[in-house]
Amino acid sequence: MAMQDFESVDKYISSFPDEVRKVLNKLRKLIRETVPDAEESMSYGMPGYKLNKKPLVYFAGWKDHISLYPTPNGMEAFEKELAPYKSGKGTAHFDLKKSIPYDLIERIVKFRIEEVTK
Repeated sequence: MAMQDFESVDKYISSFPDEVRKVLNKLRKLIRETVPDAEESMSYGMPGYKLNKKPLVYFAGWKDHISLYPTPNGMEAFEKELAPYKSGKGTAHFDLKKSIPYDLIERIVKFRIEEVTK
């Protein structure tokens, strides 16, 4: 999906086909339940969450996958667990045709909470 300016996370998520939208909504719910005090906003063209005014995580939807951006530290701390997934320095890609590892994503979010609240 081409980067667009969305005025809200709701509008961003609603712009995707149903299959992607369901996963994005579940991911959003997981983040909001894990860190209810996080500030949700659109940043860099994607949903982002801050805690104590510090970036926590971002996520994005694509045609065939979703991406989680937990900053490089979040990637490094879970390097072995993320090995089966396509990833880069600061992003993990989860194929929509496979099971999304929500438990792993939750652990990564919790790790990032610890980092930003030190």
